[in-house]
Amino acid sequence: MQVELVEIGLLLVALAFILLFGLAARKLMKGGLGAGQSRPALPAPSSETEEERLLAEEALSAGRLSQPSPPAEPEPGSEADAAAPITLEAGLKKSRQGFMTRINKLLFAGRAMDAALLDELEEILVTADIGVRTTEKLLADMRASIGRKEMDDPGAVRERLKAAISSLVQVPAPAESPHESPRVIMVIGVNGVGKTTTIGKLAARFTSEGKKVVLAAGDTFRAAAAEQLEIWAERSGSRIVRGAENGDPASVIFEAVQAAKREGADICLADTAGRLHTKVNLMEELKKVHRVMGKAHPGAPHEVLLVLDATTGQNAITQAKQFKEAVDVTSLALTKLDGTAKGGVVVAICEELRIPVRYIGIGEAAEDLRDFDAAAFVDALFAETDGRDE
Repeated sequence: MQVELVEIGLLLVALAFILLFGLAARKLMKGGLGAGQSRPALPAPSSETEEERLLAEEALSAGRLSQPSPPAEPEPGSEADAAAPITLEAGLKKSRQGFMTRINKLLFAGRAMDAALLDELEEILVTADIGVRTTEKLLADMRASIGRKEMDDPGAVRERLKAAISSLVQVPAPAESPHESPRVIMVIGVNGVGKTTTIGKLAARFTSEGKKVVLAAGDTFRAAAAEQLEIWAERSGSRIVRGAENGDPASVIFEAVQAAKREGADICLADTAGRLHTKVNLMEELKKVHRVMGKAHPGAPHEVLLVLDATTGQNAITQAKQFKEAVDVTSLALTKLDGTAKGGVVVAICEELRIPVRYIGIGEAAEDLRDFDAAAFVDALFAETDGRDE
């Protein structure tokens, strides 16, 4: 009798143990991985059966099924991150650091406005690539005003300088003469300034506005120039006309303008071979391309856009003068402003050349090729940063 009671007791203990184990296992299967820890979502279709769901839960709990990871954020500086357009203020950060930060420290140091302080201000402006001639023009009025009451207010001096710079960079663009479509834009510049990329970004802009665009791959000498332009054509949905490598660029551009006329295009953007502005034979070839455009379409080119690299500073002005002697440069595109502290060169270019800056490049994205707005540019250059640029 005693033996039977012992056996019954052991059996009851075993049954209780099995019951507790089953409850614990079921809790684990349902995602009870710890206090306050929620069950991860399953990558299973909504039409799954109850049996399939339980099996999936069991596999997830046992570590045999991985949970889907959230999409990773783009790394700073990566291609995905670079695609996001930036603000004008952010694009001019380096120029502001090398220009306005130093001016503010000078003006708000508590010193009296005298000849010595103006000499230091002159040095800051010159090293920002505003140039000697333009700097002298900016400071001439201030030198004559030393001793006046308003010159004792650093904020007033700063605003006076801002107003003087604003007046210099506002170069009005010439009025567009009426013409039969397409509008032909000849794009010129030395190697490495971002000429072909600028054309691609313009093509993307024009097509997004609903315009039909034809690209002329007139840079037949630089390796892969036509291939680069072809990629931009595919991205923007533009038509491209290209010729043989090392072929005659004038004939390629002539054919492209003719194609644009036949197909009813709105814009024809003509790339040209990058050339050293000091090479006479290359500049003569540029004149030939200019003449051929006029034969393909009377009045063309309707715009001659010179692309300059802002990082070259004062050398950009020398380039512009040489190109202007060869062909009638009507507008400028200044690239790579986000990568230089020499943004002051915009002021010098506008004052010395009196050619309107039409576009500025402040980033890698297509949207970062911006229309140049003189007032917005100066506002961004003089922006109050509360120490963010330090």
